[in-house]
Amino acid sequence: MRILADTYPLGVYTGIMATETPPATRGYTATKDQLLKRLRRIEGQVRGVQGMVEDDRYCIDILTQISAAQAALDKVALGLLDEHARHCVMGADGKEQIDRTDEMMAAVGRLMRRG
Repeated sequence: MRILADTYPLGVYTGIMATETPPATRGYTATKDQLLKRLRRIEGQVRGVQGMVEDDRYCIDILTQISAAQAALDKVALGLLDEHARHCVMGADGKEQIDRTDEMMAAVGRLMRRG
């Protein structure tokens, strides 16, 4: 396999082999580090809920923490939808824009059907 050195400016080595495609730019690419940090925080919240159950904590306290974790996930989802609309939908042409809008609205529908 040969390295795709001519694909990147100034021959920067990225480790991408000729059989691999370069990583796609997503709507969240610019904020990926913040997104991952927020998701790790939510993961910690969920582990905390697990610990509360293991410690036989009061039901309402556990439900409150579950609600907080769900709200945090909803905030992440809304941010992803916003970035998708601005980058993926608005950046598309013609029929592709319509397809991506339909795809986004289906995702919104799935998010709203929770519970």
